[in-house]
Amino acid sequence: MRLFLLLLCVIAVIGCKKEEKPYQWQIPADFPKPTVPANNPMSNAKVELGRHLFYDKNLSANQKQSCAGCHQQDRAFAEMIPTSIGSTGQLHRRNSQALVNIAYNKSLTWAHSELQTIEAQVLLPMFGEDPIELGITGHDEQVLARFNTAQYHALFEKAFGDEQASFDRIAKAIASFVRSLVSFDSRFDAYAYKMQDDALTESEMRGMDLFFSERLECHHCHGGFNFTQSTSHEKQILDRHAFHNTGLYDVDGKGSYPKKDQGLIEITLEPRDMGKFRAPTLRNIALTAPYMHDGSIATLSQVIDFYARAGNGNVNTSQFVKGFELTAQEKTDLLAFLHALTDEAFIKNPQHSNPFKPH
Repeated sequence: MRLFLLLLCVIAVIGCKKEEKPYQWQIPADFPKPTVPANNPMSNAKVELGRHLFYDKNLSANQKQSCAGCHQQDRAFAEMIPTSIGSTGQLHRRNSQALVNIAYNKSLTWAHSELQTIEAQVLLPMFGEDPIELGITGHDEQVLARFNTAQYHALFEKAFGDEQASFDRIAKAIASFVRSLVSFDSRFDAYAYKMQDDALTESEMRGMDLFFSERLECHHCHGGFNFTQSTSHEKQILDRHAFHNTGLYDVDGKGSYPKKDQGLIEITLEPRDMGKFRAPTLRNIALTAPYMHDGSIATLSQVIDFYARAGNGNVNTSQFVKGFELTAQEKTDLLAFLHALTDEAFIKNPQHSNPFKPH
């Protein structure tokens, strides 16, 4: 009898599903955790499913493009062309934003104040028709059927408790993977948060002082630990005025932007929002050229020159873009500091990489 009971216990243990450990954020000690929707809690299994979906070209109607086509790991999940190109070859009007610490973003995309969850945002490249990115609309059943495989059955089972694929689950899994893309291992982080005094060179430290100075005012739009005003976490839920007019264009001498892209005004219809775009994070900024919402500025050096001359004379330019003068050495120092925001471990992290390629 004892042997029989022992066998039953062994069978029960083997048959029980092993509970997954709680998700551990890869963030510095004492940092606030990102906020996560209650209906999509983080889990390792969901992140892993999302990683597969993110890199899978089967998610596009014509099987020619994945999310990673426009968000490449070695470029901090941005790309090196001015504006993106969709799966059908359609040229988009905006530059692909880097997916760096998106878990902390209060607002998403270049100019949409009401789009505040990654779950909602990922539906745009999936189903949007202007512009077409993945082009799923009209091909829903065909695309979904591609994930009816043994590999994806196992991934969906681990992530959601059963093998059934759906676009709601796909969006939640991709959102979970994108949230996992946190970057806090630059040399600046070593200096600022790990207290390694020798992590930055003298030039980089001088550049840091310039960056945070009232003379240049960079930190007003690119402030906080994430170097952007669009930030939300468990200790802060309010958005800190994420959208700014940098004076990039003035087509009529009255502050107007080109009709093809006029920024936040397209969502709010408020004249004061003409030419306002979201200030992106500057983490890994040296990897994400070209710059601005339309990729119209090629290099970081040119970006500094643009802000030094206070933009292009738009009357509605942000009060923080007032111009400044730099010596050649000061410009070198500022550029050095911006390069010190690069996180080499982030762009090489195998947990973020393409699971369909051998390493």
